[in-house]
Amino acid sequence: MTASTDPNPPTQSTGYACIQRYAKTLDNSPGVYRMLDADSRVLYVGKARNLKARVSNYTRPGHSGRIEKMIAATASMMFLTTRTETEALLLEQNLIKQLKPKYNVLLRDDKSFPNILVAKDHAFPQIKKHRGAKKEKGAYFGPFASAGAVNRTLNQLQKAFLLRNCSDSMFESRTRPCLLYQIKRCSGPCVGLIPEDEYRESVKDAERFLSGRSTKVQEDLATQMMAASEAMEFERAAGLRDRIRALTQVQTSQGINPRGVTEADVIGLYMDSGQACVQVFFIRANQNWGNRDFYPRVGPDVSPAEAMEAFLGQFYDNKEPPRQLILSDAIENADLMQAALSEKAGRKVEILVPQRGEKQELIAGALRNARESLARRMSESATQAKLLRGVAEAFDLDTPPGRIEVYDNSHIQGTNAVGGMIVAGPEGYMKNAYRKFNIRGDDLTPGDDFGMMKEVLTRRFTRLQKEDPDREKGLWPDLLLIDGGAGQVSAVHEIMAQYGVEDIPMVGVAKGVDRDHGKEEFHRIGQRPFALKRNDPVLYFIQRLRDEAHRFAIGTHRAKRAKAVGATPLDEIPGVGAARKRALLTHFGSAKAVSRANLADLKAVEGISAGLAQKVYDFFHDKG
Repeated sequence: MTASTDPNPPTQSTGYACIQRYAKTLDNSPGVYRMLDADSRVLYVGKARNLKARVSNYTRPGHSGRIEKMIAATASMMFLTTRTETEALLLEQNLIKQLKPKYNVLLRDDKSFPNILVAKDHAFPQIKKHRGAKKEKGAYFGPFASAGAVNRTLNQLQKAFLLRNCSDSMFESRTRPCLLYQIKRCSGPCVGLIPEDEYRESVKDAERFLSGRSTKVQEDLATQMMAASEAMEFERAAGLRDRIRALTQVQTSQGINPRGVTEADVIGLYMDSGQACVQVFFIRANQNWGNRDFYPRVGPDVSPAEAMEAFLGQFYDNKEPPRQLILSDAIENADLMQAALSEKAGRKVEILVPQRGEKQELIAGALRNARESLARRMSESATQAKLLRGVAEAFDLDTPPGRIEVYDNSHIQGTNAVGGMIVAGPEGYMKNAYRKFNIRGDDLTPGDDFGMMKEVLTRRFTRLQKEDPDREKGLWPDLLLIDGGAGQVSAVHEIMAQYGVEDIPMVGVAKGVDRDHGKEEFHRIGQRPFALKRNDPVLYFIQRLRDEAHRFAIGTHRAKRAKAVGATPLDEIPGVGAARKRALLTHFGSAKAVSRANLADLKAVEGISAGLAQKVYDFFHDKG
């Protein structure tokens, strides 16, 4: 792979003239090209089987409005040549995700998906939810569309197979069965209530069920239930009946369970008025493991083929593709995409656009979901746009705000103080932009809300001026909402004046008379407080924003407090991480007991080396 730019790049020309100069320097190699504006911001990333031919295509008129604007803004270009076009495709999608160019179709929601893990590093394997890299030893089943889908399935699997979900340390420390055993969700292996070989059979049954061989599992359970009933072991028969019901409930909740599709992602794309929704159904082991909707950034002149190809490339950039991708729309470079995904997966990946049969019925269902989801989103966006216009009118803003930041603090008598920032815009809450601030100020008086707010805003604007000094990346707010009255507003105004950002409107939202919902007062610098009518939709909107900020700040505070409760002096010892801390506490029972232990006892703890045992001993005994 080699990178190149024009050795004598144009200093003045832009648009067609600029691109023509670059086209003359290129050869017929495959690769990736980038178009940049006069400020070196990436406008577009594209791939090419033949760079010279592809770039030369931009020098001829007849493009869509979107591409014409992009060409007009192009002031320079960059190139990376690759050995193959497949390599170019993979590199293109990787760069798009990194650089987020203005004129590319962009997948904005790219979270990882959870799996079910049957851990295999213990005599009595644990079944649990897993997200992220598959580093633990065990059998993975997924992906599932959401944590909720995993939790529902795990809940029923616990009823059906009675497998433990407790951690290894909890398992080792039990002396009597926990509540899950009492409610028939676990077979009690921690206290020897089930033999190891029998427990392993249950694990195998769970794996068979998750692998799609559910009929055999249910038949075996039904046989056992009949035998128990004939032997008049009615309690055991009733337990087996409940386990069969649990498995049936898993299958019922999955809805569609196609017979002819073993492993596939069913991907339906629906586009309307320059917006798009992609619905993905995850089919594994002939079972539907849920669906998710995505809303890639497109434009009115983006074709379904272009949108689908861009989605596939970005979606599978960090995910393992299944054996089949069943699409609603054909893509232009299907052979290339198929080769790239097969190379990534290390096995064949097939791309299908079915016209009839069961696969076409699956696509019809995905398209119906995509159409309905996009209609709801567009309706919500229209409502949100109307509310933002109302906010602009209520607070005398020149234009509806595109980014509202709402701040709140949470603490208990000044302890574990945190600040929370939530963000809302034309598409609702922007949760990936939420931020938490651990209050650090040592000179703050406990419970000093003004001081806490000053610290939060100081850190916020310091970072903004560092990351986006020219306000070109969309990170700066159009409106600040502060939970509080005149005092908080005055404190925030001081910070804004200090950083020279007094042009950003800022409003304090105070509880008002009797601290009653609906009687909020709004405070602005240099103006009298005012209230909105009690039934004004804008008032309800502001209340929801404030409540969301309050929820986020309280949740962050509780997490910090819970972490502090679990803190011990062991956290301060270099080399003692979470695993070794757990080993010490499990062995001795408490941090106090660890502090009193002699060196020989510390060395006897599994996982604690002689050197670390000496460090722990010295920490508690050499304080001079």
